[in-house]
Amino acid sequence: MPDAQPTPYRLRRLNGAVLVGVTPGQSLAVLHRAADLAHTLGVPLVCAFADPAAFPEREADGRREAVAIDPDGVDDDAADIRADLYRGLTSELADAELNWTFVALAGEPAAALGGHAEEIDASMIVVGSRERARLEEVIGGSVALRLSHRQARPVVVVPLGHHHGRGER
Repeated sequence: MPDAQPTPYRLRRLNGAVLVGVTPGQSLAVLHRAADLAHTLGVPLVCAFADPAAFPEREADGRREAVAIDPDGVDDDAADIRADLYRGLTSELADAELNWTFVALAGEPAAALGGHAEEIDASMIVVGSRERARLEEVIGGSVALRLSHRQARPVVVVPLGHHHGRGER
């Protein structure tokens, strides 16, 4: 069998959005780094909140909707959480010359973010690390770890606990 010549690597421009996972109370460092990346690449920023207490439902027009698992129970404040996140993002990104959107996803965060990244053909996914791991993360792995094992696209993990300047919490 003749030796096949290797195909030379060709650079390609990343043109898919930067997808960033956002959560209530999250350090602004995650949003800032994702916005920096989107700005540098000249691509949109998609801020996504994945609600594990909801399930995805596809509307007739193809839109995906996050529906509370128990619409009469403790999930009553889910809409308030999404609205607060959106207001915070709007305030934080107000002066950024950046095309950005917010999307509410449903289900386990790594699966929801990975699925949405595939759907929008994101260039990369940006998530934050945890300063202190919760028990379920120690047992099941962090969102960042699960994403990195399930994705063909790059996963950027912003280390937290080391960003104390520029108003980053």
